[in-house]
Amino acid sequence: MRLLTKHILINCFVFLWALGNTFAGSKETDWPKTYAEEYFHITEVMVTDVASPPVAARIYAYTSLAAYLVSKSQGAQFQHQSLLAHTYLSDHTWNISTDKIQSPEFAAILAFMKVGKAIMPSGYLLEGKQQDWIDKAMKAKIVSKKNLQSHIDLATEIAEKVMEVAKKDGYLQLSTLTRYTPKKGEGYWYPTPPAYIAAIEPEWKTIRPFFIQDLEKFKPAPMAPFDMSEGSSFHKQLMEVYNTTNELDEEKILIANFWDCNPFKVEFSGHMAIGVKKISPGGHWMGITGIAAQKADLSFEETAYIHALVGMTLHDAFISCWKAKYDTDRIRPETVINQKMDQRWRPILQTPPFPEYTSGHSVISRASAVVLTGYFGDNFEFIDSSETYFGLPERPFKSFLLASEEAAISRLYGGIHFRDAIEEGVKQGEKIGDMIWSNLQQKQ
Repeated sequence: MRLLTKHILINCFVFLWALGNTFAGSKETDWPKTYAEEYFHITEVMVTDVASPPVAARIYAYTSLAAYLVSKSQGAQFQHQSLLAHTYLSDHTWNISTDKIQSPEFAAILAFMKVGKAIMPSGYLLEGKQQDWIDKAMKAKIVSKKNLQSHIDLATEIAEKVMEVAKKDGYLQLSTLTRYTPKKGEGYWYPTPPAYIAAIEPEWKTIRPFFIQDLEKFKPAPMAPFDMSEGSSFHKQLMEVYNTTNELDEEKILIANFWDCNPFKVEFSGHMAIGVKKISPGGHWMGITGIAAQKADLSFEETAYIHALVGMTLHDAFISCWKAKYDTDRIRPETVINQKMDQRWRPILQTPPFPEYTSGHSVISRASAVVLTGYFGDNFEFIDSSETYFGLPERPFKSFLLASEEAAISRLYGGIHFRDAIEEGVKQGEKIGDMIWSNLQQKQ
């Protein structure tokens, strides 16, 4: 079987041309917009690599942390407490140069590109983007030729120190751990159609979180036990999935697809498997973060801060969720329905290759929404254009929390999650987001 990949794009060349003209027609740099546009190259490479959702979150955390550290090294004053004050890195001695440079903004963007190059399998694709960024900045006179090397040196120094931390978080040890094998018996997860991909990141709970000190404190409530008896909680939820997917209107189908964010989607044409590249759930919320930063017209320092905060929140939320997934090892609706009810039934969305409980999008969306609400305030309206690159229309939201609620319920519409996984996932994410945001309000 031959595996190919493709992008679902609308006006892709126009979009990329716009990214290459960040400074066109203006002497003043729009830093929130510039940050978002240059940072999108990180997402592009992740899509190319088909990074799993938790892996993508880890990459977002470390790349955005690098940009934040550049701003911090230059004495930036932030609205909130240091991101490192309540993490395991709080006492870490970075020993970063504090010599002042002409443009911390230029160096910060270069730093996250350097981390991206080092941390991703296809990071070499960022080499050209780094040079493009240098050329654009020089042309716009953001940094002078005389001062260029000092900026490159600072970006390189911070990128290397961030990678030193990343190499010690447990990721490199994952391949040495015991290989996952699906459990035997009813109710346990098993690979799903159409590609029957093996379980993704079964030992992700061993990765070190930034903020969470005890994963057990964020353990979700027990799921409904596997019980096909009519009237049982599990059976009722199973029937809800089956009936809901058979009665969807156009709006609910649109919602399901808008929040799909499944980097593992596969389509078949004869004997050919075609991988349809999509943004990850974390990538969607990093996109929302950039949109909010632009609407609020944040300074560059605050733009770097909020991206790093959301990136690190996503990282921790995925670790907590993935622990729950493989602790429970719960079967997906598709597997049960095919075995017990309807062999031909398929969900609206393609089932992702990992256990069901809790819903990852529910957890990470709520955690992200909580910290974004804390930062930008309640009822912060925005238009989510994160998925236009992948051919989906914009969607307006009246708040981050409402967006997270739609992301959660989309998993029921899509037919890939039971209701308790969604609702408990939201609660799990809320606890994580509340903990992180409340810690940031405490005095050091």
